[in-house]
Amino acid sequence: MDYINKILQGDTIQKMQELPEKSFDFCFADPPYFMQIEEGKKLFRVEGTEFDGCDDDWDKFASMDAYKEFTRKWLFEVRRLLKDNGAICVISGMQSIYEIGSILRELGYWVINDIIWKKSNPTPNFGGTRLNNSHETLIWAAKSKKSKFTFNYKTGKYLNGGKQMGSIWEFPVCSGNERLKDENDNKLHNTQKPEALLYRIIALFTAKDDLVLDPFGGTMTTGAVAKKMGRNYTMIERDETYIKYGQKRLDGVIPEISDVELATFDIKPLKVSMKEMVKAGYFRIGEKFFNKQGESAVLADDSGKLTYNGETKSMHEVAALMMGQSRRVNAFDFLMVERDGCRVSINDVREDYRRHCMSTLEKEV
Repeated sequence: MDYINKILQGDTIQKMQELPEKSFDFCFADPPYFMQIEEGKKLFRVEGTEFDGCDDDWDKFASMDAYKEFTRKWLFEVRRLLKDNGAICVISGMQSIYEIGSILRELGYWVINDIIWKKSNPTPNFGGTRLNNSHETLIWAAKSKKSKFTFNYKTGKYLNGGKQMGSIWEFPVCSGNERLKDENDNKLHNTQKPEALLYRIIALFTAKDDLVLDPFGGTMTTGAVAKKMGRNYTMIERDETYIKYGQKRLDGVIPEISDVELATFDIKPLKVSMKEMVKAGYFRIGEKFFNKQGESAVLADDSGKLTYNGETKSMHEVAALMMGQSRRVNAFDFLMVERDGCRVSINDVREDYRRHCMSTLEKEV
């Protein structure tokens, strides 16, 4: 079955059962929340107009037990479809997130984080009978405890202004031109998620060219953002109207690939050894390595050992001794050598050598 970069129409559990196991790198799921709105009950804004909330048939279940059984079935299929190092991010509200989390664990998923989506423009509690429900919860989980899941940590820091990304994310709910409308200019879907939320999820938890599954396609936000970011997607949706407008949305997406999409910040530097750098003349046996206070140690051999106060130890152990630390430190963060009459970080020397190696490799290619 042709399923890559496609919308599959039909019941999500049935369609997933038709797909080959271990096919997907990641899954984003925005399932029914089972809002449990009383039949016939209407909500009104303060000024008296009726509020059009989520009362769609797809969100209705006979009981919480029926909802839990449905949840167990679709999560079982997702886990079968994920690669061994795959992961899922599932979103829901207070009505069902606890049941979803419990079932995830029962099925063998390994919960990595919960994430709070704090809405900057939440819907008010019109009756004033409880706290304003201003957030939704996402659970990020790996297929198993042994999974080597993707996490673009440094990309997260970049997106967060250089600070470690936390687990509370603030975005407005989907509105304005982003919200899909039907031919009568009415909102197409009651629970369309903002692209900004999916952008962050895909940026942090996937790699370029990964295959992303969304078993509850809706307005195809996941597919649209995945395509824009250079990922592949498979969307499952049973509603013909959602598919009609969602496909039009997908067809209009043009990929925009930058350092975020490529996770350039998280690319591990070329591994080089002290022996290589000594052989290439970037360091010389017998030269002095200095700390900021001007103390020095001498490079003893091409393995990187230094002689300091009559003792020869690894450069990291010597750096710790020079700093008065009881445990090893990374010498490349602290020590310097003299080049052209100036002291420069040995890490800068190492980076020069890495650039030389990369340039040589590119020329060979």
